[in-house]
Amino acid sequence: MSVSDHTEDTRWGFEEGDEIVPGRFALEKLGGGYQYEAYLAWDDHLFSLVVVKLVRPHLVEDEHAIRSLAREAEILETLNHPVIVRSFGAVLERPRPHLVLEHLEGNTLSHAIKKMGPLAPDQLLPLAYQVCSALQYLANMEMVHLDVKPRNIVMTAPPRLIDLSVARSIDAAARITGPIGTDAYMAPEQCDPSLAAVGPAVDVFGLGATLYHAVSGEVPFPRPKDHDASDPAQRFPQLVEPPFPLPDEVPAQISDLVMRCMAGPPAARPTAADVAAELDALILELPRRRILGRARPKIF
Repeated sequence: MSVSDHTEDTRWGFEEGDEIVPGRFALEKLGGGYQYEAYLAWDDHLFSLVVVKLVRPHLVEDEHAIRSLAREAEILETLNHPVIVRSFGAVLERPRPHLVLEHLEGNTLSHAIKKMGPLAPDQLLPLAYQVCSALQYLANMEMVHLDVKPRNIVMTAPPRLIDLSVARSIDAAARITGPIGTDAYMAPEQCDPSLAAVGPAVDVFGLGATLYHAVSGEVPFPRPKDHDASDPAQRFPQLVEPPFPLPDEVPAQISDLVMRCMAGPPAARPTAADVAAELDALILELPRRRILGRARPKIF
């Protein structure tokens, strides 16, 4: 079911000022997916704007939906990193189970790509470095995000990695038996877990696919609109094909790093910390701002 397929029975339909729970008031609908709706809200206790992520009304009795919300709440409670969205608690009881999340002022990377086109190196590299810090932190915490993509990166200062709804511990990720994530950004072992255990290397692949999209404006594994979703090779071209080459205008150092992040075997991918180290070196080569009319030569 797509978001547009939802009927009135599957939407909360809050208007501005409606009370979600005592002390928490809806202001504006932000969006939603199959299981959840997100609202900008005012929280009296925090005395602040927040985002409220609600289980859709027709799923409040669904054990899987509530269990997923509880898992996300538990994961967020254990994390504390400047590039990962913060949680301010959860209500898991009926009638309106929800998470309370940090409200972030800024567009997602996907919106920026759509509006402005591919990112220049001086935009891309610092952003990628910050996201790497979040991914390495998750790996250090023995967690896997599983859904790194442009839509899940908010371009605030610093940027934020959001939506841990499918995140798992490394142990739990290794027990995944079917596809999980967003098709265009999934590592081969996410598409088919029989290939290798799902672990932190899938987040590096997702980062590579995200950077590919950011620097080229296209996804690395395009598929026709009339593809057969029941055929894994058509649904997931990354199972059988390497990514399309990046455009010639992309600097070779960036292109090489992005492609290594999307290596097929997990062991062939760098860690997030390795990627950050290479990005740091590239950032140091970026042209500096003019000082008293002088500037460093342009490297890229």
